[in-house]
Amino acid sequence: MAILSKEEARKILEKVLSFSKADGCEVNLNGSDGGNIRYARNSVSTSGEDSNISLAVQSYYGKKAGSATINEFDDASLEKVVRRAEELAKLAPENPEFMEPLGPQTYGPSKTWSEATAKITPDYRAQAAANSIGPASAKDITAAGFLEDNRGFTAMMNSKGLFAYNQSTNVDFTVTMRTNDGTGSGWVTRNFNDVSKLDTAEASKVAIDKALMSRNAKAIEPGKYTVILEPAAAGDLIGLMLFGMNARQADEGRSYLSKKGGGTKLNEKIVDERVNIYTDPQHDDVPASPWMPNGLARKKMDLIRGGVVKNLIYDRYWASQKNVEAVPLPGNRIMEGGSASLEDMIKDTKKGILVTRFWYIRAVDPQTLLYTGLTRDGTFYIENGVIKHPIKNFRFNESPVIMLNNLETLGKQVRVGGGGGPGGGGSSLIPYMKIRDFTFTSLSDAV
Repeated sequence: MAILSKEEARKILEKVLSFSKADGCEVNLNGSDGGNIRYARNSVSTSGEDSNISLAVQSYYGKKAGSATINEFDDASLEKVVRRAEELAKLAPENPEFMEPLGPQTYGPSKTWSEATAKITPDYRAQAAANSIGPASAKDITAAGFLEDNRGFTAMMNSKGLFAYNQSTNVDFTVTMRTNDGTGSGWVTRNFNDVSKLDTAEASKVAIDKALMSRNAKAIEPGKYTVILEPAAAGDLIGLMLFGMNARQADEGRSYLSKKGGGTKLNEKIVDERVNIYTDPQHDDVPASPWMPNGLARKKMDLIRGGVVKNLIYDRYWASQKNVEAVPLPGNRIMEGGSASLEDMIKDTKKGILVTRFWYIRAVDPQTLLYTGLTRDGTFYIENGVIKHPIKNFRFNESPVIMLNNLETLGKQVRVGGGGGPGGGGSSLIPYMKIRDFTFTSLSDAV
């Protein structure tokens, strides 16, 4: 029962609403089927499948709201969960920021479903793991990886006449390769809606090569360096910057987009003019759900264009206070890149550092967007256009805003990040990028 069709979902939601006696009611129905396989020390350790479906009801009286959930779908249970939500709503205090549910919306098409991913079997997962473990064993390397896939749907309906439905699929693969002498480590991640684009043998070879290359790393002094960031590393910092594009935080002086003395940096240039970042739920490579969990429609929209902030994210309440349209949280993030390959960027670097990924990133100062974290799983010194040798890992202190003002080169885009589950969205297209004066503050002994 976990994957319901649009009409099956509609019938359940209509029945739930028919039981409502409150001023208004909103119902969300979600279901997913998924599977996974995990391996460590070159041996499968766990595997499994799960199936879940749940229904959440929110009832409201004026500005008082209550919610209840259930995973039983007979008529008595459906009526019971509605009554419970109504009881809780009557007991709740008024919410001064409460917004009534939206009326009917118009949504664009969805591209988040892949039949190939929906048909993944345990045999596929086992072979995907074998395609990673086998090459690692042959190279005297120990592999630890995880593959997870899911297919699901999400639907909502409310007493204002809104109905929304979407199906999505997603597959995530991550593997760490460690040399058996303990001095080298490589890592790779892959994420797709369509599993036919996933090749775990190819991905594992990238991690194996990194592990072999990173053995016996040498220490160099911390400081400011030109860096080439692989998309997984760059994407972590870009994602944190975009997540901070909240209009209310900026208006209230709590963000890097707040101006001294009041106001925001909307329509102001904050990074290099070559930086163009947008969201598009219908993008072929990183499709997202065409609607948010609250029913607000998503659409193609610039976030930063020519280095200028073009849109901030307005939730419905804050939009009502500012007399503007609500701007939904993006379901994906697309940063335009260039034509340069990683090899091209290395050849064009006199002295620099190649970073595979960051780890354990934490905020230092939200108002300057300063973050600290560590490099991991393959960090290399570049000299005169070639990788000279592996280096010990660093702790960094850097702001993505400063980073994007120190941009030298944009390379090819790569999909990174998670798919966000049955709701769809969450992945990014991020280019390789070369940055000058990236700040490393200390060494880290971990590989």
